[in-house]
Amino acid sequence: MKILHTDNASSPAGHYSQAVSYQGTLYVSGQLPVSPDGTHNIGASFAEQARLALNNLLAIVQASGGTPESLLKVTVYVAGVKHWPEFDQVYAQALGAHRPARVVVPVPELHHGYLVEIEALAQSVS
Repeated sequence: MKILHTDNASSPAGHYSQAVSYQGTLYVSGQLPVSPDGTHNIGASFAEQARLALNNLLAIVQASGGTPESLLKVTVYVAGVKHWPEFDQVYAQALGAHRPARVVVPVPELHHGYLVEIEALAQSVS
């Protein structure tokens, strides 16, 4: 198992890694809309929060030597199903033609009051 960390995504606030690579798969921990410098963005719009969380996710995948096309499965937690359509738009803009498996899970709330959290599985290059 190889633990992965990049300064281009927010650092873990708890006892976990940004990602772990094992036997050809990259397991990316849940990414909140926290800027790489640690700035919390709780007051940002849903779309901006989604972009920030996706940017963290993609920075981690890129740090492993992958690309957005390396994503295999993405799990998205949104605070309320009403955000699903807006997330889908932001996600499509970020990934373009690539369509990994995905699930969007509506939840009543997320840590710190955020509106979105994203985790993923990707092909591991390193």
